[in-house]
Amino acid sequence: MRFLNLIFLFYVTGISAQIQMGPLFSDDMILQRESQVPIWGLASPNEKVTVLSSWNNKTTSTTADNNGNWNVKIETPQAGGPYQLNISTSNSVLNYSNVLIGEVWIASGQSNMQMALFGGGKEPVLGSIDMIAQSKNSSIRLFTVKLSSSETPIKQLKGQWLVSSPANSSGFSAVAYSFANYLNKVLDIPIGIINTSWGGSPAEAWTDKKTLDFNFEKSEIRNNHKDKAVHHNPSGLFNAMIHPLIPFKIRGAIWYQGEANVGRANNYTKLMNKMIDGWRFNWNQGSFPFYFVQIAPNGAGGKKNKSDQAYLREAQMMTMMQTENTGMAVTMDIGSEFTVHPPEKILVGKRLAYWALVKDYGIKGISFSGPIYKSLTIKGDKIIVNFDYAQNGITSYNEPLLGFEISGPDRVFYPANAKVIRDYGSNRSKLEVSSSKVKNPVAVRYGWKNYLKGNLYNTQGLPASSFRSDNW
Repeated sequence: MRFLNLIFLFYVTGISAQIQMGPLFSDDMILQRESQVPIWGLASPNEKVTVLSSWNNKTTSTTADNNGNWNVKIETPQAGGPYQLNISTSNSVLNYSNVLIGEVWIASGQSNMQMALFGGGKEPVLGSIDMIAQSKNSSIRLFTVKLSSSETPIKQLKGQWLVSSPANSSGFSAVAYSFANYLNKVLDIPIGIINTSWGGSPAEAWTDKKTLDFNFEKSEIRNNHKDKAVHHNPSGLFNAMIHPLIPFKIRGAIWYQGEANVGRANNYTKLMNKMIDGWRFNWNQGSFPFYFVQIAPNGAGGKKNKSDQAYLREAQMMTMMQTENTGMAVTMDIGSEFTVHPPEKILVGKRLAYWALVKDYGIKGISFSGPIYKSLTIKGDKIIVNFDYAQNGITSYNEPLLGFEISGPDRVFYPANAKVIRDYGSNRSKLEVSSSKVKNPVAVRYGWKNYLKGNLYNTQGLPASSFRSDNW
């Protein structure tokens, strides 16, 4: 009753709506649970602003500065809702309804993250009809940031919170929706997912200018300011599609990008490490989780037998190794010979969710990563390969293992036979690799082509990343 009386008081004293809020604050939004959540906007200069939250009937007040900017932090409870949030000054009030408290994630990258559940560009998303048909779920909230680029950081963006339904989910990012949907099913709490992605964009476009200027020479950065494709411009998408989201409280981020940086893999690890550091610094939320997708094998452009994508995949793996609280969803088994857009978007979203469920939500008993190359031992004419993230063993599901090559001291690689070692001792994650053409092997590679159908898994069914033991 006290809350209702306060709402009535705000209404009768209201004269005109002078408070301005960005679209992140609206009906149907989700706020991060169990946090001090920033709420911010514009009011008249030096105006007192009061925020009232229905979950605790508590008011929090502040005073706008000389330019009308104001910011408060309000305490959020455990997941639940729907609630109301009211923001008022002496002569205006905004009332937001159907507000949920739950988990909020950012989804970003290029076209593989942007592609909608209903598919796009004459390319399908497998399983999309069933997922769309079953997407009526008031506990999932969707926000898509409209495409925009800017030469300087801006504060506002365009977008809208939508409640999950077939009409709303069908046009939403397939990977992001799958991720949110799986978290919601397993955790049984509300999930908010903010999709801010643009097809064809390089990582430089999503990195803030200070980070680029401080860490990179101009020759290291793709610079297309004279290009009509504004989504290529360094920092342009950070300025317009990331910066306005800050400091909205989030749990973490998922990322699917890399194709636009193929050919420049030599500095991609550094670029990703610094981009992630920049996001975390700007958000000021510590080392929040950042999970990303290793680009899938593909033969687009008739280049399936080249290896430039393999070097990019390696650079992505090094990011996981070097930057804390990151993880990589591997897609070696679900690539496409003809397109950079693998149709298994729903599976990709689930593989990202495995990382979050284990690392952030403490779910026990499930695997989150496929095998990652650890070391090798040379025994005569054979190489014994050992893996991490394969504690219970590795498998090809009784199919011949594909994509292995070995080399001798001449550094010439030949196709190799690989088989799982079946001694089942303390270590079940070893492979024996050999070739009749290499009598004195020194190096091994797996999946070192743009396109192949990878079929090495751990026994939990997650695929191994491509790798090489050499650095030639």
